[in-house]
Amino acid sequence: MSDDSSLAAEIEAAVSGIRDDLQAAYEARERALPLCRAAIRHAANCIRAVHRGEIERAEELLDESRAAVAEAAEALRDFPTVLHAGFVHDAQKEFAEASVTLALIARRELPSPATLDVMGPAYLHGVSEAVGELRRYLLDSLRRGAIEDCERTLAQMDDMYSMLVTVDYPDAMTGNLRRSTDAARGILERTRGDYTLAVQQDRLARQLGERQEAP
Repeated sequence: MSDDSSLAAEIEAAVSGIRDDLQAAYEARERALPLCRAAIRHAANCIRAVHRGEIERAEELLDESRAAVAEAAEALRDFPTVLHAGFVHDAQKEFAEASVTLALIARRELPSPATLDVMGPAYLHGVSEAVGELRRYLLDSLRRGAIEDCERTLAQMDDMYSMLVTVDYPDAMTGNLRRSTDAARGILERTRGDYTLAVQQDRLARQLGERQEAP
């Protein structure tokens, strides 16, 4: 049987490697956290720039978000437990949302998870949240009287929801995507109602105007 002193030495030897691993993971986490916060901030500002019509500025902000997300993932490459703790997912989700929003409003090809280099669940959540940004764009288009833009945007929202609803896997695998999909459905239904009402009002106003102009 080991005496107390030798047991203490054995315990210290056993846990020293664990302590070193935890310290390395902690330091990587501390490097990645501010990068993820920066990625989220740049993504949010990118979306604001898109809605203001500042596409070139939006692209610059999106590039900054992309760089921060990539650097954070690289910092945690050897620490999968920390990588999947949640904050990297959130940063990738916001980056994906900004990427999808910019692409659709600027009439560009939809980026894939591979081209964005983000995890699948983060991409899906980004798409679901982009539905809300398209609603905002559609309402702005209604105020401008750009009905054709509204029809196109509503069709995009419908396509996005139709895709999301087919991803039927356990919440533990998708990060509770079902809840985000339900929220996207509510946004889509409200937007369709707002658009239909606006079109009906516009049609009625045109008919009244034509009657008043008739001899």
